[in-house]
Formats: sequence, structure tokens, C-alpha cells
Amino acid sequence: MSTVSPFARSASLSGPSFDGLNLGYHEQSIEEMYSVPESFLEIEVTNPQTHGFGRKMYTDYEIITKTNIPAFKLRHSVVRRRYSDFEAFRDILERESTRVNIPPLPGKVFTNRFSDEVIEARREGLERFLTIVAGHPLLQTGSKVLCAFLQDPAWDKSQWL
Repeated sequence: MSTVSPFARSASLSGPSFDGLNLGYHEQSIEEMYSVPESFLEIEVTNPQTHGFGRKMYTDYEIITKTNIPAFKLRHSVVRRRYSDFEAFRDILERESTRVNIPPLPGKVFTNRFSDEVIEARREGLERFLTIVAGHPLLQTGSKVLCAFLQDPAWDKSQWL
């Protein structure tokens, strides 16, 4: 008895019908496989930099946004934000969007907060947070603060509070 991989293409699955049902499947052309998707949104949180010294130290992160979604003013943008900006942004989103459950930010860190491991874990958590929030269709079309936070280099939380 031979085992068939669940990823193997079967003649019964690749055609336009499946168990006699016409489901409208078609083989994708090379152009369809590699063309720009109808809408895309890529957000990357990268390049953490720590500034200041002593009690005045903080780390900020670069946010790179690439999209063709009409709600966003720019197709490509790069801004820098610190954790306190993310906290203010999340609070503003919660007040602005009562119908959407806004995910939590990665937690506050009180020891070794400037170690490479802590900064990297926070960077990953902030990227996950932004990907979820920016990918939400209600926030893409209904939030006034979302695009500004992701794309405006002069974003200031006091304008939104």
C-alpha cells in the first residue's frame, strides 16, 4: 500500500470539478502566481536603537510599511516610534474603535530592558501587534489614527489625546 503525500496534486483536485461539483477552480498562470496581489500590506518593525543614558534611556524602532491599500496615503513609508508611542496609539485605537478588540502590546520590562534579547523580543511583539491591527478591515477603513501612526514621521500622540 503506497502513501500519498497530502501535498501531492491529484488529478481529481486540480481540475474544475471535485466529486462532480463544479467549483470553478482553474490552474493559475505564471503571471497570476507572480503578479502583485490585488491588495497587500507589509509591516516590518526593525532596526531598534537605544538613545540617552541613565534614567533617560529609551529604545525606538523603525516601522517600514509597504502597501497598495487605498486607505493608506503612502505606498512606502519609514517612521520611528518608541514603546510609549505604541502605548498611546493602542489607547487611542481602543477609544476610537469600540467595535474592534485591540490586541495587547508586549509587556513592560523592568529589568535588563536594554539587553539584546529583551529588545528583540519586544521588536517581534510590536511587529505582531501592528500586523494584526493594520490588517483589520474595520481599522483600515475606519481609523483616523492608524495610517498616521504608521506613516507620518511627525506623528505626535498629544494631537490624538
